[in-house]
Amino acid sequence: MSGQVVPCSPKEIGSLFLFEKLSPEQLGRLCCEGRVELFQPGPVYTEGDPATCFFVMIEGSVVLSRRVGGDDVEVSRTSQRGAYAGAMQAYLGDRVRQVYTNSMRVTEPTRFFVLPADIFADVMSEWFPMAVHLLEGLFFGVKNTQAAVGQRERLLALGSLSAGLTHELNNPAAAAVRATATLRERVAKMRHKLAVIAEGPFTRDVLANLVEIQERTAERVAKAPVLSPLEAADREDLLTDWLEDHGIDHGWQISPTFVQAGLDVDWLEQVAAAVGEEILPGAVGWLNYTVETELLMTEIEDSTTRISHLVDAAKQYSQLDRAPYQVVDVHELLDSTLLMLSGKIGPGIEVVKEYDRALPPVPGYPAELNQVWTNLIDNAVSAIGSAGGQGTVTVRTAIDHERALVEFRDTGPGVPPEIKDRIFDPFFTTKPVGEGTGLGLDISWRIVVNKHHGTLRLESVPGDTRFQVLLPLTAETPETPETAEALESAETPGSPRSPEEQPEETV
Repeated sequence: MSGQVVPCSPKEIGSLFLFEKLSPEQLGRLCCEGRVELFQPGPVYTEGDPATCFFVMIEGSVVLSRRVGGDDVEVSRTSQRGAYAGAMQAYLGDRVRQVYTNSMRVTEPTRFFVLPADIFADVMSEWFPMAVHLLEGLFFGVKNTQAAVGQRERLLALGSLSAGLTHELNNPAAAAVRATATLRERVAKMRHKLAVIAEGPFTRDVLANLVEIQERTAERVAKAPVLSPLEAADREDLLTDWLEDHGIDHGWQISPTFVQAGLDVDWLEQVAAAVGEEILPGAVGWLNYTVETELLMTEIEDSTTRISHLVDAAKQYSQLDRAPYQVVDVHELLDSTLLMLSGKIGPGIEVVKEYDRALPPVPGYPAELNQVWTNLIDNAVSAIGSAGGQGTVTVRTAIDHERALVEFRDTGPGVPPEIKDRIFDPFFTTKPVGEGTGLGLDISWRIVVNKHHGTLRLESVPGDTRFQVLLPLTAETPETPETAEALESAETPGSPRSPEEQPEETV
């Protein structure tokens, strides 16, 4: 939007604090190469458009806003003379993509001193060369520092996740190894028992009955019901008594295996009727090996399935071999992250899932969303750990005004009111020295707000802290390297993220 060009007075613009130290010649050059424009109520420039001008307000009232999802969120409102906005990083040239990082509108007739971006860059370099060098060093130095420490943050998270994944994989792998070794021993004993039975004076019909019983026994093992400890103990006593009454030694050793397989006294009666009393002890011993073999194979299957699920969760978490930008099920991402972090979540912490399964898939960058979930869950776990290690972490999803809500709630001590406005600042941390970089929430904020055009907010009282992530349900344009650069430079070093922290001299 263009305003009405009005006369430029060097004396008037020299009264603005930004230009009060300039010489008359410098003020004259500004009026010659710049201009004063009068804007009527309405938009002045729009976020994302090429940053062509630097604006300094002479009189009036302005409002700055940022685009979040489908809404324009007001970030600042002022009527102070000399407030400035627009192409404030023009002096960096083409090393940073020059776009407006917010939208500006005026609420009443407002006059601005308007300086083209290229002229602003020239006068900065000519009049304040040392300041430009310092600002460049500060901007790129802080940016490189953030990148380096951010990389360290990711490596620390990766190390923690790798340790947790190794721990989770070790348990089922060790169980599978133990079960395999025991299975080999049981199969050898079953072969020996079969040889003993085959050498005995048994008819073909008896052996056929025994094989049929073996098959039915294997089927019952696969369908064994889950018994309570009391039910299992009662059934073991009954089986032990039956075995002893029928002359079978060490019945107390056999009965727990039969009970685990879902076998009862009725089944033993069927076996006795099918094979006869003379070979019943041998038949029961052989069937015991059959049951143990089936149980061991089930244990191996469960263990290897668990390993497979862990590997699938690791692939889901890392988004290996998947497109960076896609439409994803948030619940799958949350489940994979919780599984990857399960080794870090202490035994005193209960994880509760409150998923709204009606939540539709969300467009975005799943690998980076997983990083957000990791940071927020890790914060919740750490908060509970600082309060004694006993508590609850609740992960909730819902639809909130056409946006996806993902909430992480913990029962920790809460965030003190005096630091709530600083928790998303780079390098700010409440953890002891060496335990946190202060970039976890900063990275999360950039991923949610800058990259996904969403919202990340905090609500906290002692015993109830909630980090809420709101993501658009409609697809945004996938980010390109150019837009990534623009988003990275959207905030200058130390720039605030709340209206309360906005410096008075900037809009």
